[in-house]
Amino acid sequence: MVVFIDPGHNGSNDASISRQVPTGRGGTKDCQASGTASAAGYQEHTFTWDTALRVRAELTALGVRTALARANDTGLGPCVDERASMANALHPNAILSIHADGGPPSGRGFHVNYSAPPLNQAQAGPSVQYARIMRDQMQASGIPPANYIGQNGLYGRSDLAGLNLAQYPSVLVECGNMKNPADSALMQSAEGRQKYADAMVRGVAGFLASQGQAR
Repeated sequence: MVVFIDPGHNGSNDASISRQVPTGRGGTKDCQASGTASAAGYQEHTFTWDTALRVRAELTALGVRTALARANDTGLGPCVDERASMANALHPNAILSIHADGGPPSGRGFHVNYSAPPLNQAQAGPSVQYARIMRDQMQASGIPPANYIGQNGLYGRSDLAGLNLAQYPSVLVECGNMKNPADSALMQSAEGRQKYADAMVRGVAGFLASQGQAR
């Protein structure tokens, strides 16, 4: 079993991130975005990297092979379409993209994104089921679903290239809102990042089990 983990954004950025790449639906978008940050200056890319390493360690302990979309939290790239190609080349059982949102300060909570309308069979059935299982596990962990975006912690959308280009079950988890004091406090603490990682690992493991794939 293989799970591809994408820690959102880059450790560093330059003008090249505005290069246009395919969206998977006929259009183009920037190669990468710089991401958001908390009011205290804690960067999204740092949160996603640390949390991804925690997820990888737990999945490895469960006997799952993993691969990361980027090698460190200092470098530039890859672009969003390249990350999707890297994932597809591995023929993974699941793809997990980890992000944090930059919403209104009053908005709190996580939301799980999936490609909609679907562009292939993996997106049509398995990805939606994966999103629901991930949502359930996040909520069961005591992390509230977003009160400002999506519906009941789920958000089917067509504008995320990584999800559009995925040929295997894929979700993008916005763990919380970095502009919200409660969410950002959780993200900025090691204990909080472990809580997010634990929940996402349970979501991945639950999805794999639902597909009849032994852990």
